[in-house]
Amino acid sequence: MKLPTIIAAALLGVSAPAIAMHHEAGNVVETAVGSPDHQTLVAAVQAADLVDALSGEGPFTVFAPTDSAFGALPDGTVETLLLPDNKETLQAVLTYHVVSGKVSSEQLIGLIQSNGGSAELSTLQGGTLTAKLADGNVVLTDENGGEATVVAVDLGASNGIIHVTDAVSLPG
Repeated sequence: MKLPTIIAAALLGVSAPAIAMHHEAGNVVETAVGSPDHQTLVAAVQAADLVDALSGEGPFTVFAPTDSAFGALPDGTVETLLLPDNKETLQAVLTYHVVSGKVSSEQLIGLIQSNGGSAELSTLQGGTLTAKLADGNVVLTDENGGEATVVAVDLGASNGIIHVTDAVSLPG
């Protein structure tokens, strides 16, 4: 069953990146801008001309890869994606991390459990992320079989919610 909204899981004992430490909830872009762990994501959102779209009313659920997640991509990948000629590809990668609606970690875990152990999530890019529980963590599987673990959850923003991931998900 495809769901128009998305995710995260309650991870006990995992320290949340600095993005979670904001006291005033800006929109999802403003929240990411204030995080020292998401500077690559912010640069990518700016290069893709998605700031206005993601600053809109929403609500959005964003799976936000950390700088180290982007750093784990093959050498030159990020630099290539940031080139103006690759704007459409960059937009596709970034919108693959966003779903329409606001889904808390508790709601996502409920969706996974009520769907027999996994939930298919429709992204704004048009693709699907599959969420499941593994060793007590929510794991997202992209269309290429790549996996990203949710490492911080339920980070509030004025126009949605952010869940931090340890890997970049790539559309098929």
